[in-house]
Amino acid sequence: MRSRKFETQLAKEVRELLASRAYWLMLLIIGPLAGNAFITAVNTYAEASGIGGGPAALAQGLTPLDGILVPTFGAYDLAVTLLFPFVAIRMVAAEKESGAWKLMLQTGASIGTMLAAKGLALIGGWIIAWIPGLLAIFLWKVYGGTVYAPETLNLLFGHLLRMFLASGVAVAAAAVANSASSAAIATLGFTVGTWALDFLAAGRGGIAQKVAAHTPTAALRIFEQGQLRLSTALVTLALGLAGFTFASIWLDMGRTLRSRIIRTLAACAGLGVLVWCFSLPRASWDVSENRRNSFSESDEAALKQIRDPLKIRVFLAPEDPRLMDLDRGILSKLQRVLPSVDIQYAAHSQAGLFEQPGSHYGEVWYEIRGRSSMSRSTTEAVVLETIYELARVAPPAHAEESEFAGHTLTARPFGAGFIYYLLWPACILLGWGYRFRNRRRAVVR
Repeated sequence: MRSRKFETQLAKEVRELLASRAYWLMLLIIGPLAGNAFITAVNTYAEASGIGGGPAALAQGLTPLDGILVPTFGAYDLAVTLLFPFVAIRMVAAEKESGAWKLMLQTGASIGTMLAAKGLALIGGWIIAWIPGLLAIFLWKVYGGTVYAPETLNLLFGHLLRMFLASGVAVAAAAVANSASSAAIATLGFTVGTWALDFLAAGRGGIAQKVAAHTPTAALRIFEQGQLRLSTALVTLALGLAGFTFASIWLDMGRTLRSRIIRTLAACAGLGVLVWCFSLPRASWDVSENRRNSFSESDEAALKQIRDPLKIRVFLAPEDPRLMDLDRGILSKLQRVLPSVDIQYAAHSQAGLFEQPGSHYGEVWYEIRGRSSMSRSTTEAVVLETIYELARVAPPAHAEESEFAGHTLTARPFGAGFIYYLLWPACILLGWGYRFRNRRRAVVR
């Protein structure tokens, strides 16, 4: 009986989604948006591969993940930030404003069941919106390109989590706010706030950086780099579920305002504990084809012998390119391998241009079991040698290892413009017109 109620509720939410002008408008926009990103990416990839007759520029750095998939699906990050929240908000706000929600509460269906149906309908609608992106992958294969399944599926999983988090925030805002416009402003405020936190915490270390590591932008960036991090996935999932939990509290019309506020505060406390617990697991997997997030296998085997905590103190400003190289090329890899890495960013300026003499700017200090050493290098070989000496671990005998050769492809996006700029909008407009024509006929009958 419960499953039948849920199926009925889910069918109702799917119909509501397909009746939403905001959803059809999003589909109409997302095709050309993803298509433009894909066409630009293919042309740029071809130029880097030497389509003009010259040699391929840095062929080892040419990967479909960076060159094609991330730019193409970057359109979906833009859509989930600026377009999709309006679709999710409408599914709640329209029922509140029309009074339909109060009538639905009298049918006997629980609030959790109704919100779960809305969530599944939103996920299904978002997967339909993925058609232009999945079509881009198919076209890339037709052009002769390669696709590495693990990193592709990991990227799609990251975008799915990103959508779920955006849905939770939008649904919660719609449940609390008195109107759809107020909910939209609140959702946009949340997004801008995470951007500000991500910017302010860059290179600062401490709690701020740990919190900023789980903002939507930072979390998606991890998946875009070909890394699957357990803590990131769990925290993002918890935040999305928290949004639906807050919505269930505020959509319970039978409770007083005071009761809902108390329940919200209790849910926030529980969320804080849950996020803290979910941020503790260190398990992560490098699913990139070129192993960009990993040291060589011999170095990883040697590093795994180090069981003592490694403390790193970095005297580099957030805007210093050397810090970016150090973070991406060494520190993030060390955090994947070693059991405990404590990184402190000790620079006092934003760009490193006005550091006082004797401030140690440019130095990076490494400490293990009271033994410390300083290095100014951000080169992997130099840093690893310093760590091996401090840990009293014999460095591996480096054998010649085959390097990732990259994937060059001198192809043009033939037919993509017709598909994304003409065929897709035409199909959406036809579907939109067919849907609303049938709806008007049903109303007349």
